[in-house]
Amino acid sequence: MTSGPYQTERSAELRSRAQRVLPGGVNSNVRLLAPAVFFDHGSGSRLVDIDGNEYVDYLLGQGPNFLGHAPADILDAVDAATRRGMVYGAQHPLELEAAELMIDALGWPDKVRFGVSGTESIQAALRMARAVTGRPRFVRFEGHYHGWLDNTLAAVENGRAVPASAGQLASHLEDSIMLPWNDLAAVEAVLARHDDIAAVLMEPTMLNAGSIEPLPNYLEGVRAVCDAAGVVLIFDEVISGFRVAAGGAAQRYGVTPDMATYGKAMAGGWPVSALAGTGAMMERFGTGEVNHSGTFNASVMACAATAATLHRLAADPPYERIAQLGTRLKDGLAELAIGHGLDLNIQGVPMAFHAGFGAGPVTDYRSLGRLDADAYAAFSHTLIAHGVWVAGRGIWYLSAAHDDADIDETLQRVDAAMKATVS
Repeated sequence: MTSGPYQTERSAELRSRAQRVLPGGVNSNVRLLAPAVFFDHGSGSRLVDIDGNEYVDYLLGQGPNFLGHAPADILDAVDAATRRGMVYGAQHPLELEAAELMIDALGWPDKVRFGVSGTESIQAALRMARAVTGRPRFVRFEGHYHGWLDNTLAAVENGRAVPASAGQLASHLEDSIMLPWNDLAAVEAVLARHDDIAAVLMEPTMLNAGSIEPLPNYLEGVRAVCDAAGVVLIFDEVISGFRVAAGGAAQRYGVTPDMATYGKAMAGGWPVSALAGTGAMMERFGTGEVNHSGTFNASVMACAATAATLHRLAADPPYERIAQLGTRLKDGLAELAIGHGLDLNIQGVPMAFHAGFGAGPVTDYRSLGRLDADAYAAFSHTLIAHGVWVAGRGIWYLSAAHDDADIDETLQRVDAAMKATVS
């Protein structure tokens, strides 16, 4: 256990070098506000930085390391496959194996298409929805994240989608209608009022911001109103897929979409995404009517990692154990916060829950405003300085590599961080 705040002198030196050659010293804007820590390696549930400090990891690379860091069986499968070739520009048996395993695990789709990032698979889903319906617009929800491209990246202003970045074309957001999450009446009203809606796009459980689960009968209601209006229902399961259940949120909540996107947990940390859907819809890619292309789609690395991960999740499902550990961690954090007089709201599914300072529970994106985001972001830096690697935005991810000893040690480190916060 750490006895006090970590020292990161070598990381500071590398940060200075990085700022000379990388914008902001990072390669993703998500990392701009994170502590300037450089890592040497990761194994299982732990990370070790270049100064030798060890962290219990609850960020998991923003979610992909569902099996923990450097899982040997996945790495061995990828290594063996790539020694025979990496990118053929043609088909290979592993892509069939990965696709069949994915369809078997999810249960509902007929066909899949592999990509590299969730961002691009979302674009493929929207393109397909427009092709199928002949309509241009789509419904989306406050606080849901669907990638960083101009037509999906958005801030919310007076209930409307507005650019979240300089250089973003506001006109690209005109094809989307922003609605509050968990408000079925709002969806019904919009689909009744507009006849140009191609799709309803959502995170079926809102893990990106707040870990907000759908209210009872909400997903069922959206499914029904989409069917009535001839609108394509798209689930963005890039975070929830293979994490909240073997079949993702569609299985957990018992509602089947027309298409869904996947990534992160499906490949043991390797960069790969997928779009799954019904056969008649997906085959429009196969006829060439709807274009979906990419040099690295279904690369040997991606398919080997996906197949190995899905084999392991089927042979040794970790979901019950992760749920137990996550529940124990949530309860322990809440108890420590009470003991230190901290108003810490903890909510969401145990494999990906949210923590924040302020009154809860949070049931929609707007009520996230009740939480003090700045205070929690500052506290996250204190947690990291005491050996608990977390995201400043409040999400905590559990992996199959975490165990009871990790939870014990985490709670000890959190206790020390809370003492430092209130002293």
